[in-house]
Amino acid sequence: MSIIQIKNLTINHKKDLRPLLLDFSFTLNDGERAVIISEEGNGKSTLLKLIYDAALVTDYVEHAGEILTQGRILAYLPQEFPADKKSQTVYEYCLNTPAFMEQTPRELAALAASLQLPKDFFYSDQPTGTLSGGEKVKLQIALLCMIQPDAFLLDEPSNDIDIETLEWLETFLNTCGKSVLYVSHDETLIERTANVIIHLEQVRRKTQPRATVVRMPYREYMQNRQDAFCRQEQLAANERREYQKQMERFRRIEQKVEAMQASITRQDPHGGQLLKKKMKAVKSQERRFEKGRENMTDMPDMEQAIFVKILPENRLPAGKTVLDFTCDSLAVPNRVLAQNVALRVTGPEKICIIGRNGVGKTTLLKQIADLLLPRNDLKVSYMPQDYADLLPEDQTPVEYLTHTGDKDELTTIRTYLGSMHYTADEMSHRVNELSGGQKAKLLFLKMSLEGADCLILDEPTRNFSPLSGPVIRQVLQEFPGAIISISHDRKYIQEVCTKVYQLTENGLLPIPHPGK
Repeated sequence: MSIIQIKNLTINHKKDLRPLLLDFSFTLNDGERAVIISEEGNGKSTLLKLIYDAALVTDYVEHAGEILTQGRILAYLPQEFPADKKSQTVYEYCLNTPAFMEQTPRELAALAASLQLPKDFFYSDQPTGTLSGGEKVKLQIALLCMIQPDAFLLDEPSNDIDIETLEWLETFLNTCGKSVLYVSHDETLIERTANVIIHLEQVRRKTQPRATVVRMPYREYMQNRQDAFCRQEQLAANERREYQKQMERFRRIEQKVEAMQASITRQDPHGGQLLKKKMKAVKSQERRFEKGRENMTDMPDMEQAIFVKILPENRLPAGKTVLDFTCDSLAVPNRVLAQNVALRVTGPEKICIIGRNGVGKTTLLKQIADLLLPRNDLKVSYMPQDYADLLPEDQTPVEYLTHTGDKDELTTIRTYLGSMHYTADEMSHRVNELSGGQKAKLLFLKMSLEGADCLILDEPTRNFSPLSGPVIRQVLQEFPGAIISISHDRKYIQEVCTKVYQLTENGLLPIPHPGK
């Protein structure tokens, strides 16, 4: 039974006059869990918003086609918690959902328990703006459940939540019994939950949109896709080699006939006639070759992975003390988060700090950054969780990266931005018009240009697509300097980090490294 039907949907970006979707059709059936994947800026969130309420996107896109929901109740989770609701208490925020008042205290306590929240959570007078990322996601999903929807539309539900909450989210998606259409950058979550893949691409140098829909697990889709491209590339290459061989033989015959024509004399008109007939046959064969070329297998056209390298100006010595941090009490106003925090980093170690939302990981990393950034014996780059801490929102990417403004530097910067899949138009957009993924790419390019030997990274992979994520992990894995990071990305922790610590109320505790 279909829940959502999309027929011949086309979406065009108003400012760039760039198509995001072209003649796209899709049906979400009862019980399906469909994930939308794409590179950053290709329209994942736009599509989700458009399905829920076209008014959310009319300012920046125009569309044509049909979106049919047959009166179904859709529950939408936005990518960001509403800024105008952060001053409300949890209880006041709940009152915005009429269905909340229909729940009995017993039902609310049971729902809170199922979400691994305190039983009186929904009556709390705590401002929602002070909730952890995981608590905000659970609060919003709880209220969505109360309206008894036919389908959930979830935009990045896995952002900014700890590993424990990620595992809860996986269980929720697999057992809620509803259709789900969602966007996520967490590859592990996608692998464990999605049974439908919607892949949005921009090919031909981001001028032509292409959408692929398959009903299979994510890893199987990616492997089949790669295998199909390899087969097509091999077939196309073989056909082109065979074509070149045929053309070389043909050219030799043509040159031989032309030479014979040039040497023939008027005393042999019969021989001249024969050569004319032979040349006509040669030209006819040339036309057949050209026609055959038109029918050759196309070389595969796929959206290429981003490209970036982070190479320090100087190699970090293995025995160098990068960090020797101690803190008797890690605190924020009116609250002690942890005590007796100590961390020592030597040489090119890659450290990851994990822990529950709200335990103080970002507070700790900011203190470490304040300690390391002024050092003269280290070149340190810092990527905060909130990009606005570093990115000037009124500048363009080119303006942010430039130092001298000379022609050669601008050319280099535009080349680097192109390698990260920025279009020429996007290079001229202000930072506040960019997606989270595009902002993350900008910070990575800044680190690449600075030549740092120590990186301080707060959730470095959280805004990169499942397609860009493997590239970023490889870049950081190969980085020859030190990395001190916070992450809930299980693939990043396993593939990049050499040591893992859990931040608790009693300090940093080393934990066994997964997969090592």
